[in-house]
Amino acid sequence: MAREALTNARGVKRYAIAFCVIALALSLAPFAAIAARKLHPARTAEPAHRHLPYPALEWPFQLSGSQYAPVAWADIAGWNDDDHFKAYQAFRISCTPISAQRDPPADPKGDPRPLGGSLRDPCRAARVADISNGARARAFFEEHFLPLRISRLGEDQGFVTGYYEPILDGSRTQTEIYNVPVYRRPSNLFVRGFKQDAPSLPNKGEVFRKIGRRKLVPYYDRAAIEDGAIAGRGLEICWLKSQTDLLFAQIQGSARVRLEDGSTVRINYDAHNGYPYTAVGRILIDRGIIPKEQMSMQKIREWMEQNPDGANELRRQNRAYVFFRVVPLSDKDEAVGAQGVPLTPGRSIAVDKALHVYGTPFFIEGELPIESEQSKTPFRRLMIAQDTGSAITGPARADLYFGAGVDAGRVSGRLKNNMRFVILVPKSLDPAARGRKMPLPDARPSAKIARLFPQVDPLKDQKNGAKPADASQASSAKDAPKTAEPAGNAAATPAQPATAVAQASTTPAAAAKTVPLPEARPNIAPARVVHRHHRNYRVHRGR
Repeated sequence: MAREALTNARGVKRYAIAFCVIALALSLAPFAAIAARKLHPARTAEPAHRHLPYPALEWPFQLSGSQYAPVAWADIAGWNDDDHFKAYQAFRISCTPISAQRDPPADPKGDPRPLGGSLRDPCRAARVADISNGARARAFFEEHFLPLRISRLGEDQGFVTGYYEPILDGSRTQTEIYNVPVYRRPSNLFVRGFKQDAPSLPNKGEVFRKIGRRKLVPYYDRAAIEDGAIAGRGLEICWLKSQTDLLFAQIQGSARVRLEDGSTVRINYDAHNGYPYTAVGRILIDRGIIPKEQMSMQKIREWMEQNPDGANELRRQNRAYVFFRVVPLSDKDEAVGAQGVPLTPGRSIAVDKALHVYGTPFFIEGELPIESEQSKTPFRRLMIAQDTGSAITGPARADLYFGAGVDAGRVSGRLKNNMRFVILVPKSLDPAARGRKMPLPDARPSAKIARLFPQVDPLKDQKNGAKPADASQASSAKDAPKTAEPAGNAAATPAQPATAVAQASTTPAAAAKTVPLPEARPNIAPARVVHRHHRNYRVHRGR
């Protein structure tokens, strides 16, 4: 018996020791887990990513402040009658700088213009295509582009004007006849975001000059420059006969200056003084000097020549001033546009570079006074965007280039017409194809449901002086029809019995009682989550 009792006692003792070991191991398990997380931090569980209900898709491109719609080639008036080979030649010229561009940035916001670098595909096709006539050129555009009717939002037409390259008489030195300087860009002219030695500066935005080492002030305006603010600094390229000649060269952005020795100097836009352009023709119209229907560049020039004192005052109303640079072009070469390629008379246009990409084809259709001021010559032509201008703003706005000389100036000077625009976009940007992949929104509630459950904005009611608790009553009073009773008796106030509101809602003409929206649920995390975050924070600090 004694031996059995001793054996049982030893067994109980072993069980007690085993239970103590198990209890100790369980109590040390949390600490072991913490130590494991310290030693192996990479093994911590990653939070599960939430998947969106729809895949990431490419949205149809958007042009700011515009509206566009696909159109069939057969529905474009005059499309089949145009000389597409001339437009194709101008497009091939634009493809040279397009193909030389680097790859577009990975960030889609790098180029906010909708077409971005999409013209590279048609340019690659044009490089290897064998096109020598209009039929093949038309087939090329129809194969690689899609036509979209485009206009400013809320309008059905665009607007066009014309420009040209003036041919002016000048001299390399100042004389009694030639005493108006043509200035190159001054060295103290600064534009934010651009270096002073940049090849060219934008035609919009603020421009400064430096005083001392740090102080920047707006640059001189036209009046100050004409009065000699930058004279005597060696900035003169050449000299012209009159300020009117210089003004028109600045408006056009380029000019050919025939010198006394028979040579020619070609000048192009290089910078401006930072002031917005003010149309002198608009001032003459507002003053009643020239009727709007008769306004043209020829009329402005005639009035300035006949009124030299008035021309001096009128010219200074336009505080903008343009500086030029000399370009190495011969008399046979056309002017160079903002894209850096020679312009093609009758095929090149200036567009808003903030919206459009150089090289984009536009088909412009309508009637223009080309033969005379009263004529309505049909104009249905495929044009290529290769230039820009400070006054050219909007999705359906273009300046048509007509070449150089007096005749080109006479035609372009009287253009200010509404026209219809069709933009040709590469097929890779087909908005209809992208739109088919877009998920549709949820169905709109029926009219009956909308009447039974009108939405209430408590914040709007608070701004109007109503308390949030009275939102339903205020909405019912607002929606109720007007009666001959005073306005103070029409709406239910907080002191009014609830039965009065119920009776008013039962009348046939009264609006349905509004169901107020529930209050927002407080964003309080569960205690367990808070404890877990706190615990992780302590672990993070202990590392």
